Amino acid sequence: MPLKVGDIILFERTFTARDVELFTKISRDEGIHHISPDEQGRLVVQGLLTATLPTKVGGDHNVLARTMNFEFLRPVYTGDTIICEVKIDKYESQENNRTAIMASFLCKNQNEKEVLKGNFSGVIL
Repeated sequence: MPLKVGDIILFERTFTARDVELFTKISRDEGIHHISPDEQGRLVVQGLLTATLPTKVGGDHNVLARTMNFEFLRPVYTGDTIICEVKIDKYESQENNRTAIMASFLCKNQNEKEVLKGNFSGVIL
């Protein structure tokens, strides 16, 4: 079923130490806060790893992104469950058999604290 303006898509993920470890190797983002646990035994999750939440929703709908804007509001730690809410703001057919899409998103942790917000635009192939 195609998307439509106003649709809300939710996605949730709990980040683990293994997620951070693998992303550290791939991204080479080796800040001390990503490799040394804090006094509670947690690592800080890389911002771009957190940003995979809205991109996962885009991937589920075959979005070829053209722009992506992220505002990182507070740290995410291993063990945090992040709920990402994506709202479709524009969804319209184009002449070239593609569909233009614009969406905004807001991600909150398990304590309802906002951790990430932004928007993206692109086309659906």
